[in-house]
Amino acid sequence: MGWVLDAWVGFTIDCDAASRHHGSVARIVFTQQLRRFTEAPEVVAPAATLRAALDAAFALNPRLRGYVLDEQGHMRGNVVAFIDGRRCAERVRLDDPLQPDSRVHVMQALSGG
Repeated sequence: MGWVLDAWVGFTIDCDAASRHHGSVARIVFTQQLRRFTEAPEVVAPAATLRAALDAAFALNPRLRGYVLDEQGHMRGNVVAFIDGRRCAERVRLDDPLQPDSRVHVMQALSGG
């Protein structure tokens, strides 16, 4: 799978090795639009909810929080998360459940014409 930042310890690891060592882990991926503004690494984390996965990413880069969440901690209107290919249902509590091997994609909506 490649190398990503590990939310447990904060350094680069081999995803396949992490999976073998820790069991299945959720992965959170930020799209290129968010990576234009700040470092947004792919993160592996033993997260049970979308909020926990996002918090693991924010622990690695606190600046990322402001691009994804508003001042109340809710997902910004121009940001969407997909969990295993399905749009997240809860944008305020962010308590959508994750499976141990879930893949979360976080992206900004693009506008213009």
